[in-house]
Amino acid sequence: MSEINDPAPQLDDAARHKAKMAKRKAVQDAEVASKTVEKGILLVHTGPGKGKSTAAFGLALRALGHGWRVGVVQFVKGAWETGEKSAFQRFGDQMSWHTMGEGFTWETQDKARDIAAARRAFDKAQELMADPTIRLLILDELNIALRYDYLPLDEVISVLAARRANLNVVVTGRNAKSEMIALADGVTEMGAVKHHFASGVKAQAGIEF
Repeated sequence: MSEINDPAPQLDDAARHKAKMAKRKAVQDAEVASKTVEKGILLVHTGPGKGKSTAAFGLALRALGHGWRVGVVQFVKGAWETGEKSAFQRFGDQMSWHTMGEGFTWETQDKARDIAAARRAFDKAQELMADPTIRLLILDELNIALRYDYLPLDEVISVLAARRANLNVVVTGRNAKSEMIALADGVTEMGAVKHHFASGVKAQAGIEF
């Protein structure tokens, strides 16, 4: 019988694969078992790529699925009727959603107005942080508010650092400050490899909002 029709090589390959994966599983299991700390974490989604807020809202959906109460404070985005806002409203009191921005700075063209809006948003964020029933808080585009100096960086960092032990926070927006990155437990920088907007495709419902 030729080697092509001989099942032995295929069996040897399957055995090697099984042994390799068993070894990999042992390493992974040991790694998982070594992680024993349980705490509320601070995640930062930054970078020029698309999907920072989208990823945060995906995490919110996961948390809701586990029965958590979730809070969202949007710092820059205006009162858009977005798909995610409409969807999350269906969770009733389990979701506390607050769109506090008045639009991007190039739309308002009024720094004092932007600063006032950011302050209201941060006050609301602190109110939600003090609510013991909130387990996950998304501070959408907070990085943008800090980039334009709408809020004192030291104050924001101090408040986040002093949050209660079981509160998870996600901060989104481009150009995260180095202090925010240093404080965070996890940071994801989304890269911009290709974006359909550059090809003339407009923002579309269900994709961008």
